[in-house]
Amino acid sequence: MQSERDQNFYTGYTSDLRKRVQYHKAGKVNSTKDRRPLKLVYFEGCLNQQDATKREKYLKTAWGKRYIKNRMENYLTG
Repeated sequence: MQSERDQNFYTGYTSDLRKRVQYHKAGKVNSTKDRRPLKLVYFEGCLNQQDATKREKYLKTAWGKRYIKNRMENYLTG
């Protein structure tokens, strides 16, 4: 998700994407409640929680952040 206020990204995993996005938008998630409004700009799917948490940890590293920026190059440059 991306904050429309500060343009920063939030990375996390969930088993119910629609519900989690609604929680973020409603301000029910401490890490993003002061960064609203938020919009979903990218997501990936995994078949189990272990793979999802491993992927989340990677995407939060410098290499993972670089991967996302390269993956979303056209979106980020307009």
